Amino acid sequence: MKRLLFSPFPLRGLEFRNRIFVSPMCQYSAADGVPNDWHLVHLGARAVGGAALVMAEATAVSPRGRISPGDLGLWSDELARAFQRITAFIGAQGAVPGIQLAHAGRKASTAAPWHGGKPLGSGEGGWETVAPSAIRFVAGYPTPHELSGAEIRGLVTQFAAAARRAAAAGFQVVEIHSAHGYLLHEFLSPLTNQRRDEFGGSLENRVRFPLEVARAVREAFPESLPVFVRISATDWVEGGWDLTQSIQLARWLKDAGVDLIDCSSGGIVADAVVPVAAGYQVPFAAAIRREACIATAAVGLITDSQQAEQTLVCGDADAVFLARAFLRDPHWPLRAAQALDVDVPWPDQYLRAKR
Repeated sequence: MKRLLFSPFPLRGLEFRNRIFVSPMCQYSAADGVPNDWHLVHLGARAVGGAALVMAEATAVSPRGRISPGDLGLWSDELARAFQRITAFIGAQGAVPGIQLAHAGRKASTAAPWHGGKPLGSGEGGWETVAPSAIRFVAGYPTPHELSGAEIRGLVTQFAAAARRAAAAGFQVVEIHSAHGYLLHEFLSPLTNQRRDEFGGSLENRVRFPLEVARAVREAFPESLPVFVRISATDWVEGGWDLTQSIQLARWLKDAGVDLIDCSSGGIVADAVVPVAAGYQVPFAAAIRREACIATAAVGLITDSQQAEQTLVCGDADAVFLARAFLRDPHWPLRAAQALDVDVPWPDQYLRAKR
């Protein structure tokens, strides 16, 4: 039986084997940015399990762009080489290796969640955080350093360098992280960007830095390979970033050569009231796909195969990103294929369990 969820999805020179993508999920398990056996097994298992795209977690473009000391990094050629065995394994399973390029901004320098997630002081291995404006995230967080114009332009260069290293590492998709209250999102939202220069104030000014990053990454990454951008389509706070602004940003990102918008939400403030429910962010993907005429992926409590299929059949998105569902079941796509009565290849080593 034909199902859209298991139909090929072409973008630029790639063809994804289906429309089930592994969302980037921080593992907080690296040392000095270097991936290790945990990352190989974690990401490799999802490729074995049938995902079309396996996206590595938010990977910092500079050491102070890490969320925690355990984050992955791509600020050196040595780090790029360390990813090569992971991308090779993912590709050998028929999946596409991808990586999310990120800078945590004012939400950087924190402990891993299982160590409380609190901001780290200098004596605990912490570092100075940066932001568009000197506004702290919440009480208990440090006031970030307000970036100068020269520092902002330096960050554009860092994102471009990370994109070049991603290609050298064997990644075939890069995603720019402009969501969840991290640095690029901080420039977009009027709640966190109160600058009075060319990077603040009007919508055109607030999007300037993220758009410069997108153009630089697009130029640095091979033309035949796709560039994604993850956005928070709304801050869920009155007076903050919203869907209308997101649609306009998506239009500009398309003009900059971006191929797909990964539609999430929230994260800019800690006390936003978010109406969390199954598929609660799908309407954002649908609106941006319709109004900006760009491919989108939906994410957020997509857990059931029928739910995922219906999202695509209704034209709400071109693909779905799954996060916690993949943590619970690395072989979610294989099980979804059985539930939807679709015959897909299984790894030879697992064939005895197919029926």
